[in-house]
Amino acid sequence: MRSVIIIGAGPAGLTAARILRAAGIKDLLVVERDEQAGGLPRHCGHHGFGVLDFRHLWTGPRYIRELCDMAKDVEIATDETVIAVEPGGRVRISGTHGVENLAARTVLLATGIRETPRSARLVSGTRPYGITTTGAFQEMVYTGGFRPFSRPVIVGTELVAFSALLTARHLGIRPAAMIEENDRITAGRFCDVAARRLFGTPVLTSTRLVEIQGRDRVGAVVVERQGKHEAIACDGVVFSGRFVPEATLARGGHLAVDLATGGPVIDNFWRCSDPAYFAAGNVLRAVEHSGMVSREASWAAAAILRGLAGDLPAADNGVPVRAAGSLLYVYPQRIIPHEGARIRLYARTRAACRGRLRLTADGREIAARFVNALPERRLTLDAPSFRLIGSRSVELTLEASR
Repeated sequence: MRSVIIIGAGPAGLTAARILRAAGIKDLLVVERDEQAGGLPRHCGHHGFGVLDFRHLWTGPRYIRELCDMAKDVEIATDETVIAVEPGGRVRISGTHGVENLAARTVLLATGIRETPRSARLVSGTRPYGITTTGAFQEMVYTGGFRPFSRPVIVGTELVAFSALLTARHLGIRPAAMIEENDRITAGRFCDVAARRLFGTPVLTSTRLVEIQGRDRVGAVVVERQGKHEAIACDGVVFSGRFVPEATLARGGHLAVDLATGGPVIDNFWRCSDPAYFAAGNVLRAVEHSGMVSREASWAAAAILRGLAGDLPAADNGVPVRAAGSLLYVYPQRIIPHEGARIRLYARTRAACRGRLRLTADGREIAARFVNALPERRLTLDAPSFRLIGSRSVELTLEASR
């Protein structure tokens, strides 16, 4: 019986591990299915990491080296796959020693996210060589030094799509275009300017990928723009974004899962429906940058320490939180009201809109603010926890302005 088992050694898992170890938790185990700790940033050779948590602008590998160095006293079992999580903190793993059963007072799920590949996007056409996801592309380039194509099309405009653009630049690859189904890019507009002016890559909005063409290798893609089909010559396709939480363990086990976020249901102390389990990072929803992921992991680690000390409010008196109006989801999905504290709710919208973000409890307004919301952008609202004491239901609503 360990005090804590952490599942996943990406930024969230490593951050929580170093905080717990620094607080004196020695019987701590981190389980990682890959051969190396670090998660996705290991394969991101461009800058953009470490700003929020270390106040430095590092490449992905440099950022992970720092995290691993700060967690050097933590036991990390790599090349071990968790195959089941069971009630009460029981964890089953499979690896070099076969199937083993472990147990802990507390388990933290920090399993991150995965990209949606072509097969799940229902894109028609042939299946030639040169089709990949951003993560696989970055691993080819930064780990293997491999140049899989010279003029690909990048599908998507989330931040990770521009990470793919930076990866392409590393080997002199010049993308033929970036395409986006919506009428504006998902990332900030400065990314659009950078793509066009610094990298010379056309960014085509209101454009949908219809078909991939080619025999042995990708030769072109067919897109739909303004109701018409046109071909773009290219030799590769990078499917970017459309991340989903890697919540297979929660879905396949006993933990409650939110259909809107795709991740486990948590309360405002990062506890899952089984209070022996906590969750933090991108397993909760897709997708946040590594700095935000690490912050959430630090908050979850602080809650875990309180739980181990017997200082957390009981988990069985939570008030459910519902997303309404133009919101896609909200988390935490349960609130444990208590005296003298504030809570923070996180949400995202279904579409670009402006309006009033409003928190109500049994019909009473608790907090509100005006927001200019965009899809894939985080919305937050703080509220005094004590005002929710005795409430039976809580609703966060985005009332769009006309």
